[in-house]
Amino acid sequence: MCGIVGIVGEQKNKKELIKKMADRISHRGPDAENYFVDKQVALGHRRLSIIDLEFGIQPMFNENKSLVIVFNGEIYNYKELQEELKKEGHKFETNSDTEVIIHGYETWGKDLPNHLRGMFAFAIWDTKEKKLFCARDYFGIKPFYYYQKEDILLFSSEIKSFLEHPEFEKKLNADLLAPFLTFSFTPTTETFFEGVYRLDAGSYLEYQNGELTIEKYFTPVFDEKEKPYDEAVKEIEEVMEDSVKNHLVSDVEVGSFLSSGIDSSYIASLAKPDKTYTVGYDTDKYSEIDYAKDLSEKLNINNTSKKITMEEYLKIVPKIMYHMDEPISDPSAISLYFVSNIASRDVKVALSGEGADEFFGGYNTYKEIIDLNIYNKIPYPIRHLIAKVLEFTPEFRGRNFLVRRGYRLKDSFIGVDRIFSDKECKRVLSFKSKYDNKKITEQNFKRTKDQNDLVKMQSIDIDFWLAKDILHKADRMSMANSLEVRVPFIDKDVFDVARKLTVDKKVNKTNTKVALRDAAKTVIPNEAYKKKKLGFPVPLRIWLQDDKFYNTIESTFDEDYAKEFFDREYAKKLLRTAREGKAVNCKKVWAIYAFLKWYEVFFLDKEV
Repeated sequence: MCGIVGIVGEQKNKKELIKKMADRISHRGPDAENYFVDKQVALGHRRLSIIDLEFGIQPMFNENKSLVIVFNGEIYNYKELQEELKKEGHKFETNSDTEVIIHGYETWGKDLPNHLRGMFAFAIWDTKEKKLFCARDYFGIKPFYYYQKEDILLFSSEIKSFLEHPEFEKKLNADLLAPFLTFSFTPTTETFFEGVYRLDAGSYLEYQNGELTIEKYFTPVFDEKEKPYDEAVKEIEEVMEDSVKNHLVSDVEVGSFLSSGIDSSYIASLAKPDKTYTVGYDTDKYSEIDYAKDLSEKLNINNTSKKITMEEYLKIVPKIMYHMDEPISDPSAISLYFVSNIASRDVKVALSGEGADEFFGGYNTYKEIIDLNIYNKIPYPIRHLIAKVLEFTPEFRGRNFLVRRGYRLKDSFIGVDRIFSDKECKRVLSFKSKYDNKKITEQNFKRTKDQNDLVKMQSIDIDFWLAKDILHKADRMSMANSLEVRVPFIDKDVFDVARKLTVDKKVNKTNTKVALRDAAKTVIPNEAYKKKKLGFPVPLRIWLQDDKFYNTIESTFDEDYAKEFFDREYAKKLLRTAREGKAVNCKKVWAIYAFLKWYEVFFLDKEV
């Protein structure tokens, strides 16, 4: 796991600039740094040594030095690919996965990413053709950003590297605030920094003679296949055992995050690492520490835990926003920071359970297609009328469901964790945004138009929630602590099994992740496989009762700069009602606060 940076274009002082860019993300690779600079390009690499500790130094070359690579990630099938490439006549000087990628590019060209199993973002410079080839892994585990201005192209693992380059113009892309408030993260390839783009998951980029082209090489497609239930469960067992085995390949010790739920419990039970790590809060309802300790004792492995205080949580918000690069309103990001922090004191690599919900049907909203068959038999015009009326009523139990089910899925569903409705988003903003949320998800719904609603929801959540929230925060919070996080569920072989599961193997009237739970219970030594999803629960609602917590948020809403973006009185109304017990407003309040704290860090230059 590393940090990569690059400058393409004839420019003075490239050697000095590339080092400054790499130093800005030194937390991604504190073990070593190295550079390649010639007339046309400068490549930088910050290394966190995991595989081939002695010889896996980057940038790395092929045999005749016509190709040079910088790479961030891990390739789990690199030994098999190495043997295959040796038969093609390639000679290897290291035992690193990086060298496999560069020789693979010589053999397979643009088809290279399809041969890789793992998480990756890399850039290969062809010194003869003067061409850059970059690719990002299938589901977006590893990040890649780029910025083009005239005849200069910059790329990096994190946007903050660009701040060190004199050609970079730091401008706010304020139009993204509306989709951010709705999705809770940046759902587009555009970012909050004008001109900076995210290379999407499953995509590659080519740059030559000032021309930039981007192509998709992988799209997650569901293809349900009827088969006996026991056979499906067995396939899950086998592919998960294989994935965890591959994700344990390392020349350093591997630990595991552990909560009370099925996902991390399944991973830990299969991996049986020496060490597991858990965080929680002082409030019992929001702490999974006791559950994690119980499982660790049954597995006879060590568990290290930490209870996060309200003061710690609030104090670290600016630092979190700095490492995120873009605002993210998911409160669990801070939990991830703290669990990464305690793990990084012992190990360089930790396993985590992200991806199981999106692949195997774990969210309660997915269950609605079973629970609500009766309601859906009501003619759509009547359901739509009910929804339109209820949009103007105060919150009550069941209201959100009735509103959701009064619209066609493509008109209402943007992911599992919608924060603001479109109407309320317009109400809280002090300016008009150009974005239409339905346009953002439009292509995804077109791709899945002939499939059932569960598949449509899963596809949206994989492309948006998983790639741009879950994996974004996992990468940033772990790398902020110089820790590599590996996610065995998010594996192309695992997805190939999950994508063929029929609805009944994912959700039923009583539970979610049905087949996965039955696979997991064969190895989990307690009843974690039964537990409902908690994620990293954060007691925002309780903390809002505390004057210090409440006043800190209110004073931020009162800042003069806040009125550039928000109707401050309406924002404070949301804050008051959240304190009074309207739980649905807690996340809305936190979304506004998160953006403002991010803005302070990057545009008002407040210290973190």
